[in-house]
Amino acid sequence: MKNTNNFLVAGILQMETIVRVQNVPVEYRSLTSRANTIFTDVGGDAYNTAKALKWLGNDVDLLSMIEKNTSPDIINNQNDSIELSTDYILNRLDAMPSAVTFYADNKKQQVFEDTKDLINNEYDMDVYKKRLETADMVVLSNVHFCKPMIDEALERQIPVAVNIRDFGKEDLKFNDAFLSVADIIYISDDDLTKNHYEFVKEIADIYSPKIIILGRGANGVLLYSAEDNIFAEYKSVRTLEVVNTVGAGNALFSCFLHYYVKTGDAVLSIKNALLFASYKIGFVGTSNGFMTEEQIEHWHNIIWNR
Repeated sequence: MKNTNNFLVAGILQMETIVRVQNVPVEYRSLTSRANTIFTDVGGDAYNTAKALKWLGNDVDLLSMIEKNTSPDIINNQNDSIELSTDYILNRLDAMPSAVTFYADNKKQQVFEDTKDLINNEYDMDVYKKRLETADMVVLSNVHFCKPMIDEALERQIPVAVNIRDFGKEDLKFNDAFLSVADIIYISDDDLTKNHYEFVKEIADIYSPKIIILGRGANGVLLYSAEDNIFAEYKSVRTLEVVNTVGAGNALFSCFLHYYVKTGDAVLSIKNALLFASYKIGFVGTSNGFMTEEQIEHWHNIIWNR
């Protein structure tokens, strides 16, 4: 794998509303009024990943599609020091993809997502191919418009990392195109019913990726590395009080990619990624609350190098 930091990230960009509730599922009331419980911002797995990678010092371009009447500048918050290029955000949709997350005090969450007409639109492949010329890694979400991007990356022998959203057995046929080409796979265990080790081993046996990361929320991760002969569980760590776990998986995946491309060390990368995610969940919003490399090194020394 190339030791470089030029990432092409493609996937969903959406408006996200996070609502803090007392319990999930939500108990019916005609009106619930609680101060500081509703937060709306730009989000989406690809946006969150791109923003975290950029924060960590990488060259990053985000490829996605938004509503025709919405300015691509929405990806750059004036109060935020992270600035992403808007050159590859295409105005092709009739409506803006959106999501609402109910987040309970007991850390349970329920997400409602509406991708509008995203499934019926295709990304401009000429734009993609031009950007691909400078990419050292392609990071894809398993959404329809990313499927045509796979073959071109393979032809140019560019490593591919895939963020598998909402994996279920019934989705295996759709996800096969992504899983069969990925060098690095991230999957959350949110809807996983089978044994975690058996599941990861099955994916490894069928698709032969270099790396599989199974995100397990508060329980940490399972890491599989074919090159290092590693198949191990790493517990979660704590750096801040937990405020909101939405977006933690994207943060973990992003930080792992950053350090793995930089060092080629899967164990170092997953430990740093756990730190990055643990800090992230001390903030509200899917794309807020990122550690610096200096902070990561500091906490790494405290927890693992004592």
